[in-house]
Amino acid sequence: MIQVHAKKYLGQHFLKDMEVARRIATSLPIEDKTSVLEIGPGTGVLTQFLLENPLINLKAVELDSESVVFLNQHYPQLNLIEADFLKMDLKTIFDDKFCIIGNFPYNISSQIFFKMLDNKDVIPCLVGMIQKEVAERMAAKAGSKTYGILSVLMQAYFKIEYLFTVHEHVFDPPPKVKSAVIRLTRNDVSTINCNEQLFKTVVKTAFNQRRKQMRNSLLPLVPKGNALYADVFFDKRPEQLDVASFVDLTNRIEAALKQK
Repeated sequence: MIQVHAKKYLGQHFLKDMEVARRIATSLPIEDKTSVLEIGPGTGVLTQFLLENPLINLKAVELDSESVVFLNQHYPQLNLIEADFLKMDLKTIFDDKFCIIGNFPYNISSQIFFKMLDNKDVIPCLVGMIQKEVAERMAAKAGSKTYGILSVLMQAYFKIEYLFTVHEHVFDPPPKVKSAVIRLTRNDVSTINCNEQLFKTVVKTAFNQRRKQMRNSLLPLVPKGNALYADVFFDKRPEQLDVASFVDLTNRIEAALKQK
């Protein structure tokens, strides 16, 4: 039987603790028959618990060919797709909405969330294990030093819950940092009340110079001297603004740009 070796270039750290895997699997809010996509099943430690749940319609996507052979040998009932998740058209995987779950590689975890954001209308829920710092950043509230781009963009559309911390020793090989399991659940916001593309640009531009006041960090978007900057609102730093404030800011900037 083939053995799977963790590959550094893929960011692989295989979970070996069955209790942690069970906790992750049961963190999905499953009530009725639910389609679920597991990203990077590796050696199937999490997969086995998902397959046990009769309410889960499971598919898995795996890039590592060695893992694909292993999974096909040990879990022949698994609907396995050999592909790069980041390059997939997610709207073609299931006929309807689906949840995402996985022990995500650290090196692409942010990309996974941004892809989820681009497909938010078909993904109502995600449960994932990621680097602890990234989980804390995503769940952080305005005013926190860890609050940033990922926090604002994801919280605009999802409720974010930091579920539990996972220590290094439960992986093979053990990573150099702690991990955490996080749950994202789609909120009631279908569309935010502003230009969505400009909203993303404003958030990213503001946090690119997060130590500066907004009137300085936003200069790449709105030229110095614009009347917009007279408002004391722009004395603030980006981490002081919640999602609603960034929506308001985006509308102000769009109006200011139209007056050029």
